[in-house]
Amino acid sequence: MQAHPDVPFLRELLVFLLAAVTVVPVFHRLRVSPVLGYLAVGILIGPHGLGRLVEAYPWLGHGVIADTEQAQALGELGIVFLMFVIGLELSVERLWTMRHAVFGLGLAQVATCAAAIGILAWAWGNSPPAALLLGLCLAMSSTAVVLQLLSERGELNTRLGRATVAILLFQDLAVLPILFLVGVLGGETAGPVWVELGLALGRAILAVGVILVAGRWLLRPLFRRIASLRNQELFVALCLLAAIGTALATGYAGLSTALGAFMAGLVLAETEFRHQIEAEIQSFKGLLVGLFFVAVGMSVDVLVIADQFAMIVLSVLGLFAIKAALITGLAFLFRHPWHTAVPVGLLLGQGGEFGFLIVNLAVGNGAIPGPTGKFVTLTVTLTMVLTPFVAMAARRLGDALRAKRQIEHLDEADPALDTLDGHVVIAGLGRVGGRVAAALEARSIPLLAIDLDPQEVKRARKARRHAFYGDAARPEILRRLGLDRAQALVVTLDDAAVARQLVEQVRREWPDLPVFARARDAAHARSLLALGVQQVVPEAVEASLQLAARVLEGVGVAEAVADHVVGRMRAEELAALQGPERR
Repeated sequence: MQAHPDVPFLRELLVFLLAAVTVVPVFHRLRVSPVLGYLAVGILIGPHGLGRLVEAYPWLGHGVIADTEQAQALGELGIVFLMFVIGLELSVERLWTMRHAVFGLGLAQVATCAAAIGILAWAWGNSPPAALLLGLCLAMSSTAVVLQLLSERGELNTRLGRATVAILLFQDLAVLPILFLVGVLGGETAGPVWVELGLALGRAILAVGVILVAGRWLLRPLFRRIASLRNQELFVALCLLAAIGTALATGYAGLSTALGAFMAGLVLAETEFRHQIEAEIQSFKGLLVGLFFVAVGMSVDVLVIADQFAMIVLSVLGLFAIKAALITGLAFLFRHPWHTAVPVGLLLGQGGEFGFLIVNLAVGNGAIPGPTGKFVTLTVTLTMVLTPFVAMAARRLGDALRAKRQIEHLDEADPALDTLDGHVVIAGLGRVGGRVAAALEARSIPLLAIDLDPQEVKRARKARRHAFYGDAARPEILRRLGLDRAQALVVTLDDAAVARQLVEQVRREWPDLPVFARARDAAHARSLLALGVQQVVPEAVEASLQLAARVLEGVGVAEAVADHVVGRMRAEELAALQGPERR
């Protein structure tokens, strides 16, 4: 089926959208990262998936995307928007605080991983120049995959996220000298090496300076001017111009386009338009990043994997093992705890999209043999495909290590926890948990409170409460808090998913323990009641009832009558939540 010349790529775009809205929701329902959904879409509709069956079944040609290069180009635009949004979520000030991690941990990661992998490549029979380039290529990790996974989980601004972003930023900065080295080893430099390198670095510094100056003195006033017109289309156009324009500028300077977009986001993060810009870019970013992952999936040839199965499996597992071990050790040396260092190492164990660029250029100028380049490209692709699964394992392992450390902290903070009996455990120390604690203290009822917010714990301890830092959803933590000897558990956590996980855990191990919970809304309350919680107070319902009482009094209804009306409504709401089987 040939697309009309006036609407190029329309069929391919339609195939991508249909496959995305069909397959990705299935992965979402299974609570699996959408990245895996997009990768699965790419494998399915690519030339190595349904494309193999087109000759036998020509009608399948309507559902195949054969031009993977065009899809890859559009997908790289998604990486530009992804990095732009990441920059918005950070800021120049926060990045400045990360400078030691970027040029310390980041530099150590690239140098150490490149050296280790390069030595192995040389020992495997590659020439020294090829081994050096292979080491540098495979030292790179996937900015798109890793940052997307961190963004989905809301971990960009955690200690794990900052360490990961620091390493990825240095990798982006390292692209320029690595590409220059590819040219040197391929004999492409026109003049002396040091002169060429100096000119390249000069262009890079100039590009960075221009972006910073233009962002402060041009972009900010321009955004203010466009915002004053209150024209949404112009505002969106300016957002796209800022992201794509800066990416193009750094691309011409020899740097990565993603780095330019990231810097533009950093500059605009300091302005009052930060959140609106992020909202406008988000939809473009999500769709185009998805297209990038689809393009990655299209390049996976299952038959080639089957032909070289043992060697490919060894290479994929070996790359993950080497990089994860080295990065974990480096992160620990840079004073990250094990529960952060291990997930960072596993998250960055794959190859990256810049590896494709390095290998393709090196193969083109003869620095790396063609068959070696194809094998490395396939290995990098498969590690990117496997990263969401590795990320899930990394999260579980990190949680287990964190829980172990939290138990040690509990023992250090209060060695007498084993003697408590008949106390109430409060999970969550926000405004609701604090009021519950105050009520218990007023009646001299012993309590233990736990929260993952260190500031809340600090405030509670200043108020002479038994408060501890820790993850209440971890069974090891609950046992250490003496839940088997407690008379009740109160759940006031803000995160509905974590609250549900906590209640499920308690019901499995302590089925007879009375549990009381605060719910965000009626739907959350019903889900908790279904798990066996004794009493649930929906925050939104209670707030609306109190507001209704104040409104009735404000329009002249007697206080007793208003209280009666609201009391009846409260009883009806609670009865509706309980359901007929619990009334």
